[in-house]
Amino acid sequence: MRWIVVMLALLLAVPLSVPAQADPSVLTRLAEPHTHAIMRHALAPGSGDPENFDLFDCSTQRNLSDDGRRQAARAGDMLRAAGVQIDAVWSSFYCRNLETAELMAIGEAQTLSNLNFFGRDKSSNRRRTQAVMAALAEVPADQTLLVVGHSANIEAITGTRPISGEIQVVRVTPDGAVTLLGRVEVPVF
Repeated sequence: MRWIVVMLALLLAVPLSVPAQADPSVLTRLAEPHTHAIMRHALAPGSGDPENFDLFDCSTQRNLSDDGRRQAARAGDMLRAAGVQIDAVWSSFYCRNLETAELMAIGEAQTLSNLNFFGRDKSSNRRRTQAVMAALAEVPADQTLLVVGHSANIEAITGTRPISGEIQVVRVTPDGAVTLLGRVEVPVF
């Protein structure tokens, strides 16, 4: 009996995150004030980028697969089916992010270098995350953004590591506080 109490105490001490789900109903929360969609780019097999990587040459980068392209289009369909009105799209400069945003057919993406893939400099990564959060905090309450980023960037903002193509619905208050309201896993099939 004692070990059950210890196990329950340990489980309660672990912060619980909102699990990703296939149910897109959480997307309807995007109609609420100060609420935005933060999405990891769609499926781009592998990790990182090749050594000869050039940020402005897609042929040197890890790019979306055919499944990733279908997943991105499906994500846009899911937002439209939920009746979500996106007022602006922000993306990193990476081709897999820009292509995800383009295939979603929500609106033209504005690129932000602070959404680019994180480097090894942790203090720079913190500054970039703070800049993104500050920019989100300045968005008027009645506007909804779609932010297409990378897993590490999103985890730094929400505290939860997304899978490829996952949409996280967050509330960002004017003081910069971020609350994760839900996660939607966009199927690749």
